[in-house]
Amino acid sequence: MSVLYDAPGPITKRRERIGSIIGLVLIVVGLVALVLALAAPRVSANGAEQPGMFDPSRWDIFTDLALWRGVLDGVWGTLRMAGVAAVLAVLVGIAFSFGRTARSAFVRIPVLVILEFFRGMPVLLMMLFILLVFSTGAYPAGVLALGIYNGAIIGEALRAGIASLPRGQRESGLAIGLTPVQTRMLIEFPQAFRQMLPIIIAQLVVLLKDTSLAYVIGYPELLRKVVNQMSNFYGNRYFFSLFFLTLVIYLAINLSLSWLARYVARRSGPRMGKALPNTPKPPGIEGTRAITLPRPRNRTPD
Repeated sequence: MSVLYDAPGPITKRRERIGSIIGLVLIVVGLVALVLALAAPRVSANGAEQPGMFDPSRWDIFTDLALWRGVLDGVWGTLRMAGVAAVLAVLVGIAFSFGRTARSAFVRIPVLVILEFFRGMPVLLMMLFILLVFSTGAYPAGVLALGIYNGAIIGEALRAGIASLPRGQRESGLAIGLTPVQTRMLIEFPQAFRQMLPIIIAQLVVLLKDTSLAYVIGYPELLRKVVNQMSNFYGNRYFFSLFFLTLVIYLAINLSLSWLARYVARRSGPRMGKALPNTPKPPGIEGTRAITLPRPRNRTPD
């Protein structure tokens, strides 16, 4: 029995089935049309005919070891920036969460203004600001911008996790003699961090994808290294092949992190499954056995 809406009838189910089939057919037709358009021969500006994007002559560079060394350099550049920025983002997020939940308004309000400022600034603009104003290199500018921006978002997630905890958690810590800071660090924050861990990992996936913005400030990450530098080295003839390779690598990395986020969400969330075989049954009709006492025999007088 549905609570939010009535159960669909046979006519509605038939319409939904027909709509799903039509949508699937349109998606397949669109993909086929895209593949045929890419496979069709091209005519260059000077009138010369060029082979399609799937022609073997556009993919023969993948046997060159120098190409794969450049790809590995690009992957390493992306992971190096994303890894350091992720650690910085978590630390900044923890600091913001403590400032946002402070009891003193002189701490809480300035932290709120700073946090909203960083959340409202685009990441690329922050990279350019740090690079031009503080005269840092491309790598420090990218790491600082990604760490501060994503740290502001992680800080809000941690603040929401702390606010969602029952008040009894804090009161119990104070009742046993802990200071407010010790209660926050030892009781509230570990629970909030575990509760918000899937959201934090999902935000770190966004951080990894945003490393491609460092392309603009000249950092040799994956996109710049493969699509820009490699296409200039091998020629624009291989631009689509290199672009496709970059897309596959980004998808592999991001899908792996997304799978990790879902796995952590299942492991850290409440377990609503079936009881284990060795779990003792609760007392009740099925958990106890009736005990029958023998009736006393009627004793006849001697």
